[in-house]
Amino acid sequence: MKILYISHLHPPKNAPLKSIGGMQRVSMQLVDELKKKPGVQIKTIIQHAPWKGIEARTAVFLFKLIRKLPKIVDDYQPDVILFSSMVTATLAKFTRSKISVPMVTINHGQDVKMPIGIYQNFVPKVFEALDGVISVSRATREECIKRGMHPEKGIALPNGFDMAHIEETPEKESARKDLEKAFGFSLEGKKLLLTVGRQVKRKGHEWFITDVFSKIKSDVIYLAIGEGPEHERLLQVRDGLTFKDALHFVGKQPDELLRKSYAAADVFVMPNIPVEGDMEGFGIVMLEANLASTPAVAADLEGIKDVISDGENGFKVEVRDADTFAAKIDEVLTTDYSTLSESSRNYVEQNFAWERVADRYISYLGEVIKDHSTHNG
Repeated sequence: MKILYISHLHPPKNAPLKSIGGMQRVSMQLVDELKKKPGVQIKTIIQHAPWKGIEARTAVFLFKLIRKLPKIVDDYQPDVILFSSMVTATLAKFTRSKISVPMVTINHGQDVKMPIGIYQNFVPKVFEALDGVISVSRATREECIKRGMHPEKGIALPNGFDMAHIEETPEKESARKDLEKAFGFSLEGKKLLLTVGRQVKRKGHEWFITDVFSKIKSDVIYLAIGEGPEHERLLQVRDGLTFKDALHFVGKQPDELLRKSYAAADVFVMPNIPVEGDMEGFGIVMLEANLASTPAVAADLEGIKDVISDGENGFKVEVRDADTFAAKIDEVLTTDYSTLSESSRNYVEQNFAWERVADRYISYLGEVIKDHSTHNG
């Protein structure tokens, strides 16, 4: 199988750790895994760029490809074109009449629900031009169907996870000491709650610190890693709370410290709330926490539904139910924690290893290629 993979999501080659995000990491790992598969040949067309100014860079990247892509396809003769997101998949609409090869996209949630009128009007046309759609969760697939995708054209396949991180997981106590030094707080006699992710409204950081945190009975510290448009507001809200010394918003951190944070944490929390025009497509950070043997408590919302299996790698809680969210955190911390911790790691290994997920990708792409050949042969 010859795959032409197109992405605008990869970080700069000279500074990947400073700018990498969840979607970028997934895209890079997928490409690496597909290259390992016997019988698969993959050629990539990738934009390496930082998040800052990504919109303008992507517009130029795609505009140039509209003209170049037909010749690239003629020269490479792929069996299928795979786009990394709905943004790059817009190429399908502009090049469909010049390219006979089947085209498939991956979508992640936000790239489907982006609240821009002209973009939303264009999304159904992109679905029409595509031959297949891989959504990272059932919730994302449903959003595609709402926007005109024929149900038989799309499938829900999860993101995968790089199991090489298993060897890189630090020991818990040493990780806790390293965090104390790095962030200047004491974890003596305390449990650590962790959130990792871009600080945007849908992540629910503000709701968690104002409505949930004070209801938690265990002696806890909350660490939030990430940056984004809500960061400064979250600092202001935190400074107005009586328990502000237990809340730490430390911005974006390098991978080494991030791994230590996952290992040091006792519970990973993902208190998402619904936001019009945005959604949580999957939640790869929960799997990163699980792989460090840290169970999760998260909102039962959107793509999160496909990541957490209650009692195996954490628990889902009804959206905006502050009392239950707090109580569930206390329950995890006090009820047979070691068993849940071990099962969290096992759950990721068994269900989200890239080796297995990539096989499902290849199987689906094979079906699309066969179907396209049958109808266009």
